[in-house]
Amino acid sequence: MQGGITMTWLEDLFGTTKPIIAMAHFPPLPGTPLYDEKAGTQGIFESLERDVELLLAAGVDGIMFCNEGDRPYALKADFEAVAVMSAVIAQLAPKDRPFGVDFLWDPKAPIAIAKATGASFVREVFTGVYESDMGLWSPDAAAMLRYRRNIDARNVRVLYNVVPEFAASLGRRTPAQAARSAVVSSLADGILVSGPMAGAEASLDVLTEVRAALPSEVPVLANTGVRINTVEACMAVADGAIVGSHLKVDGYTWNPVDADRASRFMEKVREVRGG
Repeated sequence: MQGGITMTWLEDLFGTTKPIIAMAHFPPLPGTPLYDEKAGTQGIFESLERDVELLLAAGVDGIMFCNEGDRPYALKADFEAVAVMSAVIAQLAPKDRPFGVDFLWDPKAPIAIAKATGASFVREVFTGVYESDMGLWSPDAAAMLRYRRNIDARNVRVLYNVVPEFAASLGRRTPAQAARSAVVSSLADGILVSGPMAGAEASLDVLTEVRAALPSEVPVLANTGVRINTVEACMAVADGAIVGSHLKVDGYTWNPVDADRASRFMEKVREVRGG
């Protein structure tokens, strides 16, 4: 309870309303086309270490680790990618703030990594059928939640992205209808609304419709494209945001974190939250 009001699991986990989860983007992992053999896995660690330190210093509420550098993305994770991500996250996971895992685009991988590293939540596409840059995309929420149960990871919250980047739904349901079904039928712990690609702003109208379609205890987060000049409008609707590109040098997804941009963004967030 906070001020006599029942907190959602999201507020309880992060200890604040409207939490900001910052992305810690992995450089290309071994086996992927852009992997830097010269830098090796030590280079991956050093890149992530710097970004995580800067994000935590800026005051973000949590960290989401993701294999953003693994372009072109695949629908099935390789063993080496899961192993390297787990090893690096285990060393860099913040001790004083929650952290989560995402794997583009295999929903089983982040659940496994979360179990291994102690992550509190995962983000992925668990429902729907899409035409995408990766081909026909048909995730299986039933199999994934059974897997979570089988490995005793039921404490890991699952955030469902119902408007995935780099893809378009083959169905006729609105995002609000898909979100409602994801919660009722597929047991989503929270819903994410994205723009068309990494760093692209999610539609405020769609975000509003999805929030209105769900019970208040189910958090809805803006998943992409939140900026310092849009965060106030976004936070008026969403229960929090996942922010990556805007906190990077020049606001470019695959650049390193910019300490000044991250600090100024969190100053604005604190202002929006009333201090």
